[in-house]
Amino acid sequence: MDTEAQHTERDPSSGTEDGSRSARVSEDAQGPGETRDPGDAGTAEETAERAGAGPSASTWRRTALVGGACVMFLLLLSHFVMQPFLIPSRSMEPTLQVGDRILVNKLAYRFGSEPERGDVVVFDGTGSFVREQPPGDPVTGLLHDGAAALGLAEPDETDFVKRVVGVGGDRVVCCDADGRLTVNGVPVQEWYVKLGDRPSSVPFDIVVPPDRLWVMGDHRSQSSDSRDHLGSPGGGMVPVDRVVGRADWIAWPLGRWTTVQETDAFDAVPAAPAGGHGAAPHG
Repeated sequence: MDTEAQHTERDPSSGTEDGSRSARVSEDAQGPGETRDPGDAGTAEETAERAGAGPSASTWRRTALVGGACVMFLLLLSHFVMQPFLIPSRSMEPTLQVGDRILVNKLAYRFGSEPERGDVVVFDGTGSFVREQPPGDPVTGLLHDGAAALGLAEPDETDFVKRVVGVGGDRVVCCDADGRLTVNGVPVQEWYVKLGDRPSSVPFDIVVPPDRLWVMGDHRSQSSDSRDHLGSPGGGMVPVDRVVGRADWIAWPLGRWTTVQETDAFDAVPAAPAGGHGAAPHG
């Protein structure tokens, strides 16, 4: 009878007495009222992460995919919409300083608009400021272009940033009797020029051909610009279709975050006359 009673009291689902004791310990660890879902155990990789084994291979893959997608997005953005450029020289002081990273609006001239007098533009100087160069190592060039597109490297040696002073048909002269630059016979008060610089130490009198630009740096004594290429093929004029875009913002350093200020210096300048022969400068 005693033996039969002992068998009757034992929980049939527990197996052995040890098994019953193990089940109770497990339940106590979960806490009262909790049940364990077999699916909560997670994968072996998640278990390893919880145990302090570090990120799993799948986590690294996800991170790499997200990072790659972000880089691809930035490259596409810089190629078609807005590209950062690093300023490597003093030629545009005080407007732009060495180390500034500017954001160039590549849509500014995409829909029928063209550069205007006073715009600060980035352009490819191949054929106007520099000679055509034989192609280099394509892999190195691709890596450099990618870094430059993200603003992490200096731009190509063929890329320049200058201010548009004359557009197609304009007559640009320097200097008049008062030492001022004139466009189509009207003196221009160039407040953006580096303090202490003259409008130009090199005299010139040119008429800008159609679809070309006459460009100059704001730091005239430190800028190699259209004046320095008067005797070169193209006469220092930059083809409009070589313009990369308009410099609209200074993005870095943070203390200089601002828009590139527009100028009203050319507001009084009349449109170029038909035939492209501007008026004689006022004296």
